[in-house]
Amino acid sequence: MASGPDENGRERIVQASSPSNDAEKLAGDQALEERAQDMASDPESAEQTRSKDLRPRRFQEYVGQRAVVDSISIAVMAAKKRGDTLDHALFHGPPGLGKTTISQIIARELDSQLIHTSGPALERPADVVGLLSNLKKGDVLFIDEIHRLSHAVEEYLYSAMEDFRVDFMTGAGAFAKSINLPLQPFTLIGSTTRAGMLSAPLRERFGLAYHLDFYSTEELARVVTRSAGILEVDVSDSGAHEIARRSRGTPRISNRLLRRVRDFAEVRNSGTITDLVAAEAMEIEGVDALGLDRLDRLYLMTLSKNYQGGPAGIQALAATINEDQQTLEDVVEPFLLKIGFIIRTPQGRRTTAEGFEHIGLPPRLDGPTGQGTLL
Repeated sequence: MASGPDENGRERIVQASSPSNDAEKLAGDQALEERAQDMASDPESAEQTRSKDLRPRRFQEYVGQRAVVDSISIAVMAAKKRGDTLDHALFHGPPGLGKTTISQIIARELDSQLIHTSGPALERPADVVGLLSNLKKGDVLFIDEIHRLSHAVEEYLYSAMEDFRVDFMTGAGAFAKSINLPLQPFTLIGSTTRAGMLSAPLRERFGLAYHLDFYSTEELARVVTRSAGILEVDVSDSGAHEIARRSRGTPRISNRLLRRVRDFAEVRNSGTITDLVAAEAMEIEGVDALGLDRLDRLYLMTLSKNYQGGPAGIQALAATINEDQQTLEDVVEPFLLKIGFIIRTPQGRRTTAEGFEHIGLPPRLDGPTGQGTLL
């Protein structure tokens, strides 16, 4: 029977813990699903949520990214007219520019169900196979942070995207066999802030690929005005423009700043947002005239003062600032590059003359001029 107590003990622990863990996970998943269904079935709660949701619901409501919106809306209308599924689409660019919002609009315009997940959530091949096998015809599967998919999981997407099938192995050794699982036609939408980290085989399987760039101040002012209407906030044209020019070219930041300025206007003023009210509120929030916040200025000051303007590596900067490297690369650096305050060189990051001037330090005589690049 048993070969020894240790072996038996270890075997019992594995057999007992695995079902228990699975049962706990299943119970947790069921509880979350029931809660989501309860919220969705409550019309009053759903209506209140939608009424304060600042995301546009249709392409006609979407502000900015005109080239992207025009192209994807034509593709959506054509697919809908043919009764076909939309080609798989990839959206990439800095965070907060509307990648998720456009994906939601696509599903709504197609009258399809949107299934939302993320790269880190799909840890094992079984996760993605289970997700794909439950898709219905025409469903839109949205994978945020798709660059964070593991290679093992990513490989299962290849045949799913091209042929709407999944091949996987069951059994082991002499009992191993390959199973071909057909899938319902679906559309995969991937979103990433790091398109360069996608493997070539995955990137090539997207029929549609779009880069979302920073918004202009005028576009953001329209975003602020629209959001203020939804939030029932009185904002002047100059107030909307003041918020917009401090929003780092990002609608998500515009909406966040609008809420903070609204709070300030209601407590310290009459409730109306003017340019002076907006400026005073954002000074309290630590957002300067160009939209740089405390972390942006700390990055710029560290590079310019501690490292004499560079070149400095991103790992050294992250360690000095005590901030996550990916946060610096995805959130801080893109806008500083865009406005020409830093540049990237093979040797590392360097502060430009404009960057030195913004923080009130004398520029290095051999330093670069403002030539921001996103390379």
